[in-house]
Amino acid sequence: MLDAVRDATAEVPHALVEPTLPGSRNGGDILVNLAFDDESHWETVEPVFASAIDDDAVTRVDGATYGGVPVVSERAPGSVYRALLLRVWPSTDEATVSRFEDDLRLLTRYVSTITEWQLSRVDSAVGASAWTHVFTQRFTDVDGLMGPYLMHPIHWAYVDRWFDPECPDYVVRDRVCHSFCDYPTARR
Repeated sequence: MLDAVRDATAEVPHALVEPTLPGSRNGGDILVNLAFDDESHWETVEPVFASAIDDDAVTRVDGATYGGVPVVSERAPGSVYRALLLRVWPSTDEATVSRFEDDLRLLTRYVSTITEWQLSRVDSAVGASAWTHVFTQRFTDVDGLMGPYLMHPIHWAYVDRWFDPECPDYVVRDRVCHSFCDYPTARR
């Protein structure tokens, strides 16, 4: 399947197609990140991609389309890519959603193992949830994700409250898709 998806995305200038690493949560077996200069390019690739994943081996696909440009730090590029797909509860007011997004962005200021990041609202979602946000990062390495990021006080004090059903600020009520993989230096 990995080879089929790589072949289907061979014409995409910015394609990441890698097996997920242990520790991914609802992240599947393969993480695919495709970046296009315009929507028409995706429209030419989409039928080939859809055909590649139309296989009995594929039991579920979670994904999202979204815009934006990653913010790249001055640190050396990271070797691990992480995508978090999440759904903010539909009745959440816009001011609360903005505070939630601001708290997610705080992570990038305080966690030195993040070398690149992008927080985007979803244009369209595929999969088990009506995803509303995609938060992607590159990390120095797996330890930088699993240690300094997930265990950082800014994560526990500000961010986790939005995901914790025992906290009054709880807005992410569905399961999340936390998927990460190696980020090869020879990425197309």
